[in-house]
Amino acid sequence: MTTQTAVHERITDIPRVLTIAGSDSSGGAGIEADLKSIAAQGGYGMAAITALTAQNTQGVRSVHIPPASFLTEQLDAVSDDVVIDAVKIGMLGDAAIVAAVSAWLDRVQPPHVVLDPVMVATSGDRLLDAAAESSVLALAHQARVITPNVPELGVLANAPAAQSWNEALAQANAVSASTNAVVLLKGGHLPDEIVRDALVDASGTRVPGGVFEVDSPRVHTKNTHGTGCTLSSALATRLGAGDDLPQALSTVKAWLARALQSSDRLQVGHGHGPVNHFVDLWG
Repeated sequence: MTTQTAVHERITDIPRVLTIAGSDSSGGAGIEADLKSIAAQGGYGMAAITALTAQNTQGVRSVHIPPASFLTEQLDAVSDDVVIDAVKIGMLGDAAIVAAVSAWLDRVQPPHVVLDPVMVATSGDRLLDAAAESSVLALAHQARVITPNVPELGVLANAPAAQSWNEALAQANAVSASTNAVVLLKGGHLPDEIVRDALVDASGTRVPGGVFEVDSPRVHTKNTHGTGCTLSSALATRLGAGDDLPQALSTVKAWLARALQSSDRLQVGHGHGPVNHFVDLWG
């Protein structure tokens, strides 16, 4: 199979973005949030599903992981036919699924890979076993950008979760150095009223100065379900469209703030509802 990097062509201004992630039956996170984010950022979304969940805004009831061989069939079916401008990777489930994704990335070599290492829930619960966590760490070396939350950053850095912004920056720099990927440090788990996100590049070659920060006031809402999925897939879309990293982060950070601010309009569920992905369309 010829790699897509070798034959990559841009014959359209609409980026073709593949999300590799689990499905959320309530529509707020996972594949469903990814496809909405991709569309909202001007991309054409495609999906390879790693896991099926029975969940709603109040929690996950059960998870079914199809065979890794079927995931490979999904991935090959898309890449054999469609030139892919960017890939977002989310929930992977187990080590076999991670291995299937890694092997496909080696074969196809898409130009932009954004890895959202879904490893630790907002509650603090670990979502993967030790073998799967080790596999995700290895997969991080194949990504251009990694988008961990603060607890996940601690896992990647083999350290306790950071308690301050400066501590998180130091961990992000260490992870960037060890993986050769740019780390998008997301500060939402820290208690500050000004939420800071930063692109951290230990090499200093892909992000001018090595760190690029974007700040915004904290949006006080319970509707935060799927924000990690939403941000990472939106970032992948903007990279696929040709934005550089700072430009892409600035665009999607401002959009996500608007989506959070207008999330109450949706009135979805009784728990932590989704953001309003189509705020710029619906108002």
